[in-house]
Amino acid sequence: MLLTCFYILFSAGLVYNVTPYMEYHPGGEDELMKAAGTDGTDLFDQVHRWVNYESMLKECLVGRMAFKPIAAPRDVSSVLSEEKKQVNGMVSEKNIPGASARDLTPSYDWFQTDGLITIVVYTKQKDMNAELVIVDCQDKRLRGEIILADHSYLIELDLDHAVQEGFDVNIAEKVGKVEIVLKKKDNVHWKVLGRPLESHNTFIKRTDRGLFYRKCKLVSKTEVTHDTKLFCLMLPKSTHLQVPTGQHVYLKQVIAGTEVVKPYTPILPSLTLDFKQPSCHDGAHIYLMIKIYSCGLFTQALDRLQIGDYISVSSPEGNFKKSQVQTSEDLFLLAAGTGFTPMVKLLNFALTEVSCLRTVKLIFFNKKEDDILWRNQLEELALKDKRFEVQFVLSEPTKDWGGKQGKISLSLLSECVKRSRKDSKVLICICGPTPFTEQGVECLRDLGYSQEEMHAFTA
Repeated sequence: MLLTCFYILFSAGLVYNVTPYMEYHPGGEDELMKAAGTDGTDLFDQVHRWVNYESMLKECLVGRMAFKPIAAPRDVSSVLSEEKKQVNGMVSEKNIPGASARDLTPSYDWFQTDGLITIVVYTKQKDMNAELVIVDCQDKRLRGEIILADHSYLIELDLDHAVQEGFDVNIAEKVGKVEIVLKKKDNVHWKVLGRPLESHNTFIKRTDRGLFYRKCKLVSKTEVTHDTKLFCLMLPKSTHLQVPTGQHVYLKQVIAGTEVVKPYTPILPSLTLDFKQPSCHDGAHIYLMIKIYSCGLFTQALDRLQIGDYISVSSPEGNFKKSQVQTSEDLFLLAAGTGFTPMVKLLNFALTEVSCLRTVKLIFFNKKEDDILWRNQLEELALKDKRFEVQFVLSEPTKDWGGKQGKISLSLLSECVKRSRKDSKVLICICGPTPFTEQGVECLRDLGYSQEEMHAFTA
């Protein structure tokens, strides 16, 4: 029995039989079936609004829709109503007959106009956002990586022709569609998109993908404390990359003829909540707070970099999820030294975007008072937001230090980490030197906190 799929574009009043096109459709048969027998205008515009559909589908045209008022039976109306609800969103897997892992594998297509090349990735996932899309375009080589949970989908090829510097990335969150819009350097017709490279059109685990680096320019270097500096790196114009909260990048340098890599967690340039400089939000800059060790080859080499020098920066890595914060009522952050860096974006996210949080407390461990990073900003933040509290703990205080002293311990944590209510949902994040993190996790377990209530930042 041959099933025929009719696709209706009501804005034009045209009816198309797209059955012959199903096996060629880059979004798969399921995408077409979402609009079967219904008004497909919205869905078509979300995915193909730049396409001249009259030319593309002319062989599938059946005719114009005859609009004649008919009293539809109740059961038919309910079916049509349910179908229309699915037009502007993803059909859940349970509603797709025979859905399999293969059905959920992303795919891509491309189109061109006189001046543009548009590459469309159909992720087949909901809740896409800019942090999940990483694009690099150097010379004629394009690399686009889409992060989908613990997997990634990669487009990697040498383009058929040169493109201009810079591009646009557009994301349709509801339908999981990503557009990469390139500007042609010359007004010529491309016969093919380009020459696929070895990893092109692959969908594998992120851990199997390997790190990818791009060269970033050092644009500023400012002192934070006596031994810690804030580095500002500018991404290439031909790179789209936003480091998610709680994730880190790797810096790569060649030292004495050997490639050396070290992980660092990008931060915001300031903790002030009303900070609104464009460079903080435009995705063009990466800020790193780095402690310079007197006997550290890597950090000494970093410190010798001059403004305008370049350094290799990897794509982000990490398994922290914002949803862990969004479902919590109490958030505790335990940081030692530069283990404070993952807490910067986390603090900003928690206090500006998570309304369900009742308390946010940072317990900041350092050796001496002049080691405390951004002390003034933290104290200012505590005055601005009543939910936030910061507690400084020193292991080598001077005699006039009036705050807490000591190292991380069971007794100290039992005093400082307490639920606001007996049954409140809590998340405790911890970061610092390995011995600090390990001891902190052990103490928290002894205090009765579960593994699900803790997140240790490690790299």
